[in-house]
Order: sequence, then C-alpha cells, then structure tokens
Amino acid sequence: MKNWMDAFQASLEYIEDHLDGPLEMEAIASEAALSPFYYQRIFTALCGMSVGEYIRLRRMSEAAQELSGRQSSVMETALKYGYDSADSFARAFHRFHGISPSAAKKPGASLRSFAPMHIRITMEGGIMLDYRMTEKAPFTVFGIRRTFHTDTGYEKIPEFWNEWAFDPKGMKGMFGVCMDADGTDFDYWIADLYVPWQEIPEGCDTTVIPGGLWAQFTCRGPLPESLQKVNTEIWTEWLPSLRGYELAGNYSLEVYGPPAENPEDYLSYIWVPIRKLAQP
Repeated sequence: MKNWMDAFQASLEYIEDHLDGPLEMEAIASEAALSPFYYQRIFTALCGMSVGEYIRLRRMSEAAQELSGRQSSVMETALKYGYDSADSFARAFHRFHGISPSAAKKPGASLRSFAPMHIRITMEGGIMLDYRMTEKAPFTVFGIRRTFHTDTGYEKIPEFWNEWAFDPKGMKGMFGVCMDADGTDFDYWIADLYVPWQEIPEGCDTTVIPGGLWAQFTCRGPLPESLQKVNTEIWTEWLPSLRGYELAGNYSLEVYGPPAENPEDYLSYIWVPIRKLAQP
C-alpha cells in the first residue's frame, strides 16, 4: 500500500495525465485516498493554491508549448484544454502569458512556464503540535450558513465574518463549521451551541455535528494567523505522520474561545474528525 505522500503525489500525476481532458475532483481525490472535501483543503495547504488554480496554470503552460510549436490551431488548443470558445481561451491565455494565443504562434514569442508540482516533505526535528484525541457525542449548533467555492473560500470566509459582526443575530460566534456540499462547494456556518428551549433567531438554522472521535488542535495567538498556521501544520506535518488513524467525515470545526487581554494569549481550536483504522 502506498504511504500518504506517495498517494498524494499519485494524484498530481493523475492531473498531469488528464490535462487535455475532463478532470473530476472525485477522481483526483480518490488517487490520494481522500474525499474531495479534504483533498482540496490539504492541496491548498501543501501547494499554496487551490486545485482549480493549479490545473488552470498547468493547462495554460501546456497550451503555450503547443501553440509555440505551431502543432495546432488556437481553436483546437482551446477545446483540448477545456475552453468552449476561442474568446474565453484568449482572455485566460493573455492573463497568464501577457500575449494573445495567435501571438504565441509567432517565432520568438515570450511565454511563461508553470512546471508540474512534486510533493516532498522533509522532517527535520518535527513541529510540536498541541492536540488531544477526544470522543464526543453528537451535538447541534444553530447559526447562519453560506456556500463557498473551494477556489475562493479562504478569501471570502473572512468577509462573511465581517458581515456577521454588523448583524450577529444574538450569537457569540463560538464555531466556524465547514461541511462538504458537493465536493467542489462547501457550506460554512458561523454558529453557536443550540439550546432547545431558546428561540432560534430569524435567518438562522440548525445542523447536527456527528458524534465520534476528534483530534483537537490548540491555536494560540491573534486571528486569523494562528488558525492558518496550525491548519497548515495539521496537513503538512501531523497528517503525513499519523499512524493507526484516518480522516473521517467531510466536515471540520473551528472553535473560538473567550476574548483575551493580550492577543498573543488568545486561544482557538481546530477539530478534525478521525477514526481508528481496522486491524488487518
């Protein structure tokens, strides 16, 4: 069986082999033995960009190579790399290369290149992550929900929190809940614990957080930097070295503590659902 990083590298090779055809997130993620929800989050942490952005950059780089070699027409190249029209392809091509596709066919054209990624993680002394594993029963939260695309979620979610701050609907904002919607989009909740005898504010809804085993990571310091730092370390340091357990469920939680006098002492948490691997 492949180790975790070999499996993730296999997913990059799968992308490379299918740049000139349909690329479904389910198929890409399955190469890494992950759900699309987790694959896209881990990919962003490891590679510094979304899966969709990486695919677009690789396709633009490959398209330029074909055009500069005058192997195919602009329209043929556009269709090959997933564009329905020469105009949409030309706009994307110009954003990447700074010239038109037809100009790329001329001798001496200046073009950009974006090489395939290869994932390698070197452990040098390791990083100390403060976490514990805790079993929890199911619980219900209430809050406001918005659907985000995986390519833009990290930029848009802080805007969502800023909007909520002007209309908190009587909530404290104890949780940020990520839940898979369809493998490409995900639902994000700003939420509090649901108390059955209290009325749910207008515009809010409830959702059940499944019970099970959670890895709970402590984040210390100002937001969002402390959360982002630990989130990256979870996927780049903790997960590759995880033994005897695997990710479970297509959801995760951010848990926010009470205000601290010193921002450097502020505590927040990331909860990731996991399960023990069955013994062979």
